[in-house]
Amino acid sequence: MLFMNKTTTHLILIFLLAITTLKAQDTKTDAANLQDEIAAQKAGIDTSSKHWKKGGIITLNGQEGSQFNWAAGGQNAISVGGLVNMFFNYHKGKMIWNSNINLAYGVIKQGSVRDWIKTDDRIQFTTKVGRYAFKKAYYTLLGDFKSQFAPGYNYPNDSARISNFMAPGYVLAGLGLDLEVDSNLSFFISPTTGRFTFVNDNTLAKQGAYGVQAEVDDSRGNVITPYKKNREQIGAYLKMQYRKNIMTNVNFGTTLELFADYLNHPENMYVNWTTFIVMKVNKFISATFNTQLIYDPAVKIKQADGTLVGPRVQFKQLLGIGLAYKF
Repeated sequence: MLFMNKTTTHLILIFLLAITTLKAQDTKTDAANLQDEIAAQKAGIDTSSKHWKKGGIITLNGQEGSQFNWAAGGQNAISVGGLVNMFFNYHKGKMIWNSNINLAYGVIKQGSVRDWIKTDDRIQFTTKVGRYAFKKAYYTLLGDFKSQFAPGYNYPNDSARISNFMAPGYVLAGLGLDLEVDSNLSFFISPTTGRFTFVNDNTLAKQGAYGVQAEVDDSRGNVITPYKKNREQIGAYLKMQYRKNIMTNVNFGTTLELFADYLNHPENMYVNWTTFIVMKVNKFISATFNTQLIYDPAVKIKQADGTLVGPRVQFKQLLGIGLAYKF
């Protein structure tokens, strides 16, 4: 494949190496589980509930500060944010079906004039269906959707909209191998992955935001090349997930996603890396710390004065203390 460079080749080598280095299928354990299932069915026992594992966490964080005749100066401020993270995992025999929903939204208001400003906005749904291949490995089809709830603006200019619901929206579908190293660490490796970008906002799509085809006009305003609201890519995809209770009442998790486009500069890796730490004070109060790092070579960054610069590393962190409910 002439259009593949070292970066893409390395991803495929990892995929092949993972297959060849894992041991042969543990048929004895699989047969024992199957026999237990058959015995339970013969005895009339309902075993459907034991195949499901469900859980998640809901947090609500807030902060308020007010001043009156404060000599040192300052502004009143109030912020509020919420997060929902839920998982639904099914495992029966040789089949698995794991799904995860991650929602977040936060706003802040400063002073008496400025409107609410968005500080966090995230929609992500991931699901994967797999069939047992060999020890700790499953042949897997994965689907992933990402977007946001509300418009985003190029603050302090709150009239320049730079994002919206499904602008961008990302859909990813990949077929590959899911490796469950242990209960805390897993890898999904796919040499054949489709990544689809949607910009369902005419103004942003005309500008070519988030890598879609921009509208090209001549000097008289006639359209030479019409704009597109979507973009398709084919490449290799790697997803690593790690979650662990690092100490009592402290949970750490991180997810790293890498995508290399075979046809369009595969050396420019797409990166999405998120981490979180949840520290529970008691049953209902916790502190949360989240970070997200993104590098998308197709996304140009708009500065405060409205000028566009090339792709940059995007980074965001959030720290909150408030109510939490884990189930």
